[in-house]
Amino acid sequence: MDSAFIIEKSVVIVAVFALTMFMAMYSTWAERKVAAFLQDRVGPNRAGWGGLLQPLADGAKLFTKEEFFPNTPNRFLFILGPAIAMSTALITSAVIPWGDKIHVFGRDVVLQATDIDVSILYVFGVLSIGVYGIMIGAWASNNKYSLMSAVRASSQMISYEVAMGLAIISILMMSGSLSLKAITEMQTTGGWNVIYQPVAFLIFLICSFAETNRTPFDLAECESELIGGYHTEYSSMKMGFYLFAEYANMFISATIISVIFFGGYHFPFMAECKEAIGMNLTALIGFLALFAKICFFIFFYMWVRWTIPRFRYDQLMHLGWKILIPLAVINIIVTGIVMVIFN
Repeated sequence: MDSAFIIEKSVVIVAVFALTMFMAMYSTWAERKVAAFLQDRVGPNRAGWGGLLQPLADGAKLFTKEEFFPNTPNRFLFILGPAIAMSTALITSAVIPWGDKIHVFGRDVVLQATDIDVSILYVFGVLSIGVYGIMIGAWASNNKYSLMSAVRASSQMISYEVAMGLAIISILMMSGSLSLKAITEMQTTGGWNVIYQPVAFLIFLICSFAETNRTPFDLAECESELIGGYHTEYSSMKMGFYLFAEYANMFISATIISVIFFGGYHFPFMAECKEAIGMNLTALIGFLALFAKICFFIFFYMWVRWTIPRFRYDQLMHLGWKILIPLAVINIIVTGIVMVIFN
């Protein structure tokens, strides 16, 4: 392994980490602005022009708030909970292809931290670990309301992971690969997957709302007896990690949807564009195209949050187990039949 390869991957990793942190930070500002727009309010407008410095002010506030530890015998696990939640939110981005390769300093650089053959399994594995961050933190809080909230959040995340995984199977049947890079490249020639798998896209989108604990599935913190949710006993940056992880997960979820169903960095006439203006400019346009898709889905998350009322918990579980999972299984069967008939 040469030093140039190590430098290349280090730069990509740092850039992806910075992008994820930046998007998570300014998603809080965008959330308030979208909510204000939909509710005919102003939103943040004091800290900087248009409130653009509000996320920095919020971060400074969290850093300077008093560190509080409840009366718990599990202080280590109390700290470990938000650390797991934040870590899983960040490391998921390692397998996402952010753009086509570019040519710099005589080398072809792939805009992806690592391209493993089982990228989708890696994503689902990391998402599963995120459940532990919620459960461990709530259990170590020594608060029965936080624990009740964590049980609700974890059960809904596990329930909707099943339907989400089944929805992806139809995509894997078409692409024949578990690599997100291969799935993206397949869509550059055959058309975006959302055209062929609209049902799988709809199931995956709904499950993404439940996975990120977003409205209308934020049952973990909406009931009156659950007070602030599973992070009720947290303060300062430990609470900030939980809140930050939610927005980072929303960003990664929007990215996964864009990559799997909407071609990722692919855009119309990409091949012609590469011949006309070269590899590097085309890769830049491809990254901007992916970024535009991500921003649209982030806006869609926020739009739904401030438009649709919450489900009851029994409605949430009924939708996951009795509607989405059977629908995903039927979609797999139909996909298999169509593939056999049309070879």
